[in-house]
Amino acid sequence: MQTIAVIDFETTGSSPSQGARATEIAAVLVEGGRIVGRFQSLMNSGAWVPPFIEQLTGISNAMLADAPPSRAVMHEVMRFTRGCPLVAHNAAFDRGFWQAEAVRAGCEPDDAHAFACTLLLARRLYPEAPNHKLGTLAAWHRLPTAGRAHRALADAEVTAHLLLRMQADLRERHAALCEGGVDHALLCALQRLPRRQMERLSAGSAPPG
Repeated sequence: MQTIAVIDFETTGSSPSQGARATEIAAVLVEGGRIVGRFQSLMNSGAWVPPFIEQLTGISNAMLADAPPSRAVMHEVMRFTRGCPLVAHNAAFDRGFWQAEAVRAGCEPDDAHAFACTLLLARRLYPEAPNHKLGTLAAWHRLPTAGRAHRALADAEVTAHLLLRMQADLRERHAALCEGGVDHALLCALQRLPRRQMERLSAGSAPPG
């Protein structure tokens, strides 16, 4: 049975290429249709948190002063997610920080750590949704929520519940496609599928290449 790790970062800015650093990471493990594990930690990289980011996330420079070093946190979360494929909402953002912080920390790459994206999947599975922001989808699907939005663990848990909903909807709508289960490889294939082709998929369709 496959275990998927749902990842979320809070950061000082939009991109590591612009000097932004991670301030918090969470990983939620999903297996067999339920959440089976959680990891969360603040990360002290020495980077300064701008006031607007502190207002958005609630993470202050004072909080990070007492947080464990980023390097130690990345090694710990890499151990926690070892062998697990990854999922994030707007995965391009989280993948960038995951890779940048892992390199800075000197972590050994894990071949399993490919990303699937619930934002791309939502655009294909739920074109009728008001929009595809995580908070909107959580309210639209009435998903369980806990904690403050824009904190890593709260957002990772909501994304995990969204992933579980997507897996259930795929099994219901495309039974033949999901005979082997809704695994990470299928999610990655579906997120690359043109949206109109996704709409034409029938229960007897072969898995997309």
